[in-house]
Amino acid sequence: MRTGIFLSYAGGFRETVDEVVEFERLGVDIALVAEAYSYDAISQLGFLAARTSTIELGSGVVPIYTRTPTLLAMTAASLDYVSDGRFRLGIGTSGPQVVEGFHGVPFDAPLGRTREVVDICRQVWRREKVSYDGKHYQVPLPADRGTGLGKSLRLINHPVRENIPITIAALGPKNVELTAEIAEGWQPVFFYPEKADSVWGDALRAGFAKRDPVLGPLDVMVSASLAIGDDVEDRLAWAKPQLALYIGGMGARGKNFYHNLATRYGFGEVADRIQDLYLAGKKEEAVNAVPDELVRNVSLVGPRGFVAERVAAYAEAGVTTLLVHPLAANPQESVAYVEQLLELTS
Repeated sequence: MRTGIFLSYAGGFRETVDEVVEFERLGVDIALVAEAYSYDAISQLGFLAARTSTIELGSGVVPIYTRTPTLLAMTAASLDYVSDGRFRLGIGTSGPQVVEGFHGVPFDAPLGRTREVVDICRQVWRREKVSYDGKHYQVPLPADRGTGLGKSLRLINHPVRENIPITIAALGPKNVELTAEIAEGWQPVFFYPEKADSVWGDALRAGFAKRDPVLGPLDVMVSASLAIGDDVEDRLAWAKPQLALYIGGMGARGKNFYHNLATRYGFGEVADRIQDLYLAGKKEEAVNAVPDELVRNVSLVGPRGFVAERVAAYAEAGVTTLLVHPLAANPQESVAYVEQLLELTS
């Protein structure tokens, strides 16, 4: 099982990069940078590329709605170039809260757009003249929708690789099925190993049945909060604000993918209460409503023996890359947690 670091998208990035340099020295395999409504992930990944030399770098994830497919492809090729072939493109739909609320772009046709974005990116990386007539994207733009002067173009530069790995963040059954069909990697969130097959198993199997063997095995890249020790029970509370934000605030009622996931895990009543409190502006109460049981089952927090059991459960559920976010009081503690995890996964 590979190990990775999932970097926070809010604050302290320069300090975090110093930690990534140390994690690289320890042998951590990959570092991902998220993008929400914070600093963009791409600028930070370029900075990381300049400070590191061996660790794989990836976006985790960038929304497909906020950049054209060809710009996504250009950006990925550029990051792959400056990192000497160490980049993987992580994409996702995000949700209406970010896409419409922050970017002012309609959140529509997530499945169709994802498939077409992947097709166009791969065309660009192969340095083909981009010619794509999809339902959602047409390149070049048809004459009846533009000036009629646009012609097919190919990327000027020769990419380091003509096939940059693509990871898709997906939660819903149809999105997961599509990911298993067309992507090199899958990035689910709040992964509960014992519930994974009942929630996603059918979708994954349906996607695998249509998968091109040339893509190779699907890299299942799962994020988890991390704290290892006999006195880290208090760190469960450190993970609750993010769960409350996503379950309660990342979407309206009936339009929140994370609330739906918690419900499918069997925490429907709890998810409803968290959402009610969060949408009512009672954020602290929403955080307090997140049960320890939920946090414990989607995290790696506890004594070394317990964490070893959870790592085994993740492996049994098909996880191939663990992306951790240390719940640490200082950089030294963060490094210590990761060192112990590397011993458990080696």
